[in-house]
Amino acid sequence: MWDDFEENEEDDDESEFDPKTHRDQIYSHPLMKKGKEIVSLTHALVGSLDEARRELYGGMMLEDAMVMCAKFAGAEGVKDYILKMENATVMKVHARHLNSMTYQLAMEETHAEEHLDLLREAIEEFKNLFVVWVKGFDSTDKFDDGWGLFL
Repeated sequence: MWDDFEENEEDDDESEFDPKTHRDQIYSHPLMKKGKEIVSLTHALVGSLDEARRELYGGMMLEDAMVMCAKFAGAEGVKDYILKMENATVMKVHARHLNSMTYQLAMEETHAEEHLDLLREAIEEFKNLFVVWVKGFDSTDKFDDGWGLFL
């Protein structure tokens, strides 16, 4: 009955998926490293906010920073161009929102401008790495999911 599912012993060892190696590749990527730096900077900024502003802005800012890293990992985990572009788009939206939050905090004079500039500079560096990363996507490797985006 189960003879239809014979193991193919001719598989190459190279084609086997190694999750640890894949995870290590993701976490050693310059874009992920910069994303983690942004999470740290954001955490420090949020930690220094007064209680009311921390409640108002802190969650959004930390979410923005963490989603940037999570979506990068998600995009690196697939080959499909459409899924990569979806994740990249979400990353861009969150990076831009986090950057705009630094100007909101500046208007409210909650931090020294130098501290906000550190986060802005990290986001700008992230953007430059992001542009290079997205250019490496293979637009021919895609599965039409029926939504009509990135076709």
